[in-house]
Amino acid sequence: MPAKSASPREIQLTSPVTMLFGVGAERAAQLERLDIRTLEDLLLHRPARYEDRRHLLSIAKLQLHEPATVRGTVLAGGVKWFAKHTKSVFELILDDGTARLHCRWWNLPYMERYFAKGDEVIVYGRPLGLKPRTMDHPETEVIDPGEERFIHFNRITPVYPLTEGLPQRWLRGLIWRSLESFGALVVDRWTPKLPEAKDGPAVSPGSSGELALLSMTRAQAVRALHFPENPADAERARDRLALEEWVDLQRQIRERRLRFQSKATALPCGGTNELIRPLLKRLGFRLTEAQTQVLREIRKDMKGVHPMRRLLQGDVGSGKTVVAACAALMALECKFNAALMAPTEILAQQHYQTLRRWLEGFPVNVELHTGSAKTAFSGSRPDALDSKPSLFVGTHALVQDGFEVPDLGLVIIDEQHKFGVAQREEFLRKGHYPHLLVMTATPIPRTLGLTLYGDLDLSTIDQMPPGRGRIRTFVRDASRLPDVVEFVRRTIDQGRQAYVVYPRVEETTGGVKAVVVEMAKWQRNLAPCQCGLLHGRLRPEEKEAVMDAFRSNRVQVLLATSLIEVGVDVPNATLMLIENAEQFGLAQLHQLRGRIGRGGHESYCILMAGKNQPEIRKRLKVLEDTTDGFRIAEADLQLRGPGEMLGQQQSGVPKFKFADFATDLDLIKIARGQSLVLTVK
Repeated sequence: MPAKSASPREIQLTSPVTMLFGVGAERAAQLERLDIRTLEDLLLHRPARYEDRRHLLSIAKLQLHEPATVRGTVLAGGVKWFAKHTKSVFELILDDGTARLHCRWWNLPYMERYFAKGDEVIVYGRPLGLKPRTMDHPETEVIDPGEERFIHFNRITPVYPLTEGLPQRWLRGLIWRSLESFGALVVDRWTPKLPEAKDGPAVSPGSSGELALLSMTRAQAVRALHFPENPADAERARDRLALEEWVDLQRQIRERRLRFQSKATALPCGGTNELIRPLLKRLGFRLTEAQTQVLREIRKDMKGVHPMRRLLQGDVGSGKTVVAACAALMALECKFNAALMAPTEILAQQHYQTLRRWLEGFPVNVELHTGSAKTAFSGSRPDALDSKPSLFVGTHALVQDGFEVPDLGLVIIDEQHKFGVAQREEFLRKGHYPHLLVMTATPIPRTLGLTLYGDLDLSTIDQMPPGRGRIRTFVRDASRLPDVVEFVRRTIDQGRQAYVVYPRVEETTGGVKAVVVEMAKWQRNLAPCQCGLLHGRLRPEEKEAVMDAFRSNRVQVLLATSLIEVGVDVPNATLMLIENAEQFGLAQLHQLRGRIGRGGHESYCILMAGKNQPEIRKRLKVLEDTTDGFRIAEADLQLRGPGEMLGQQQSGVPKFKFADFATDLDLIKIARGQSLVLTVK
């Protein structure tokens, strides 16, 4: 029977757990370490897993290391002490008529108080030996005469995350009693809209799963989460509670977008094509159909009623820079200024040089503004910039105080995952609701695209320009390094160039290599060819000098950190060697690999695994098997989750109890439909 506790009139879901019977200061402190402070926190404490304890096994049929539930009568029990009374073991012997089971608890002598000879006991655990049959620290429950309803046995039993000093059985019992006493307090937070057929209210074929999910109340889901009748009930309860979290998120996204549109009027930046046409003619190549379609979407937004908020994703080398240049020209054609922000000075410098070359002779200014290269422009137009519209290219220095851009019509953020949400918003505040185009060469899994970036419209460049060389990828372990060094030498002898990437700058611990330490070895092994060194601790002018030497082939091998992950474009570089590849995420490795294969020559990416472990090999093999960035992004999300994948700066990553970015695409689609008809309680 449930223990006596506060009445429902005295307690609410927001009430502290200390109002529950049996929860004193010490237990409350333990629960708080699990982020359980209120009754609702307790009822939503998700089990880590479930154990099927519905089927009793005879003791004689126990298998070594196989978990099982048995029932027997206590024959004997006692405590044995060792080492001058400092260590002990309590042993309980059970018999069910087929065999005997020895249950042992080390250094828990008080366990002797809980059992008496002749008690009927249910036991769950894994046998550690069969001669005699022995379990250490099993879960047990004494059967009271005439009472056959169990909390811990004879059911699908929840196993919860714990903290030091908090027993599993105590927490499970507390949740059971709380559900029995206060389960009626759990009410639906939103009214679901059940799926309908096109010609009437009948449920359409194929929607039975969605119907069952939406028909489940929150109270039913919470009870099934903790004490399901079968494993399918537990999974459906998780889905129902995850759907609630997805609906909340979708509602927030929709409300944020509607609030923005209600107060923001778009600047007229649709363009006239007077600059775009000559640019495309100068470039000398045709845009792919995918690029052309994306430009149509951008132009429609920039001519629209509300400011553009668009995310452009495309694999490495798909031609996003050309699209960004054309978008900037749309604003410049309408006499508005534009700004492009990149995450590193190297990438900003490269964009600046590329755009200056493309737009040379055009009636526009192209200005660079980084931490080391400040433009004179700071809020008032100097004579040097005359009256021509300007395109500012820079790093986060663009958002710092003291730098203002009047008539800012378009903001472009490259490699947006490198910036925090707050930095993006700070940049937009530089103008009066300018249009926004954020770009990424890290393909975004669909679940993230529909949620974290749900307030942005999505465009995708899913075609690669013709004439690119094939990239072949190989995974090798440390024993193959001499062969790899020889392959690098042969590549250089053929007139090509190579990157060698390391995860660290100087520190070497745990077998992880550092670029500064390895520099001398490569210079010695590849003499007389020249090696260059590039990492984040160099001064900006030193970085630019190294990159200039590499672009001009005065340096044949560039040793670097992941600083070269984005934006470095040297078509003659056909080899990428990444040491300690297991230290990088799959999406980051794919980005690094994108630095090669940018010319017409066949290219090679070699992933050197510092540890020869099956799980590492399996993870890296994803890159060996495909160059499809979207498949790689989905695999990366499965392996690392959104927080690690996107980086700590991405403060937009929600903390969920039940929702899962890696698996919940179908639930997100349902939630998007529900958020349109949502009734908030």
